Amino acid sequence: MDTQEPASVTKPKLGAKVTQVATLYHPRTWKEKGLWWTLGLFLITYVILFIVMGFIWSRSPDEFDVREHALEIAKQDQKKLVPGYVTTATAIRIAETLLDKPGGYLSNDVTPPGIYLDNIPNWEFGALTELRDLTRALRNDFSRSQTQSVEDKDLQIAEPKFNYDSDSWILPSTESEYRSGIEALYHYLNRLADDKSNDGQFFTRADNLSSYLQVVEKRLGSLAQRLAAGVGQARFNTDLAGDPNARQSTPTPSESQIKTPWLKIDDVFFEARGYTWALVHTLKALEVDFSDVLADKNALVSVKQIIRELENTQSFIWSPMILNGTGFGPMANHSLIMASYISRANAAIIDLRNLLLQG
Repeated sequence: MDTQEPASVTKPKLGAKVTQVATLYHPRTWKEKGLWWTLGLFLITYVILFIVMGFIWSRSPDEFDVREHALEIAKQDQKKLVPGYVTTATAIRIAETLLDKPGGYLSNDVTPPGIYLDNIPNWEFGALTELRDLTRALRNDFSRSQTQSVEDKDLQIAEPKFNYDSDSWILPSTESEYRSGIEALYHYLNRLADDKSNDGQFFTRADNLSSYLQVVEKRLGSLAQRLAAGVGQARFNTDLAGDPNARQSTPTPSESQIKTPWLKIDDVFFEARGYTWALVHTLKALEVDFSDVLADKNALVSVKQIIRELENTQSFIWSPMILNGTGFGPMANHSLIMASYISRANAAIIDLRNLLLQG
């Protein structure tokens, strides 16, 4: 006997099921069951969480003691603090700070809240610029005694790794490339401290230090000009000043009006803040490694004064935003204050270079 139900019986059951599902997902049903309230609470919590995370991630990292950090890596073995050890350990710490600070590395973030933050990515770029200059100096100057010497095998790897695209988030990511650079720096550091190996070298020569400081001069000079342009100023063209035979590729006006766009003022400020943060630690490390050279030139106090000027750039910012008042107006101008500290430090570095080369 055929017990199969007729189609007329099956169809009403299917229709009733569809009606039941449609009723469940109807907005009126959601409201009755409190789903609208739950969804709203979730969205509010989601937004608040991202705002709080944004504030935490936007805080600039604190300063650290370069000598103590080097001793931690050396496991408190003072004998390992050979020339160059503190400087290399500081370069490693700067790189690790970029990657491991709260929120991690944000410049290549494609998801919230990192994608909405701009101050800390500009800070990262400034610190990264100094790290790139330092690793280039390690590869080309500090680890080589003369122009005909062979470059270090680990620094040959580390230097281009830190020059990888700072915005790449996949295949390969910026973080993976920078961690490869950190690993190469660790290899170089271990070879420096190995007294049984003579292939890892760091030369504390006055001309090596002067070559690095020459790059710092140009970085600080550029930052000071960009910061000063926040209020707008008329500038004369001095590109060819001092050399009657100098030429340039394209003509430029003898006078121009320079002003940083309003939306870029805080970008330049935090880039300068990140660069000077990294530079403060680098100079403190060089003060340790080049202590004999600086003492011989009676230049230790000059380095200390430069560091003090740059430490002022890291003072706590009480304002919730970077202000751009006029020079003598009623409102503060954070860019001009930063430019003042940087300009004084830059002038002192120029004097230090002259002392190293002529003193």
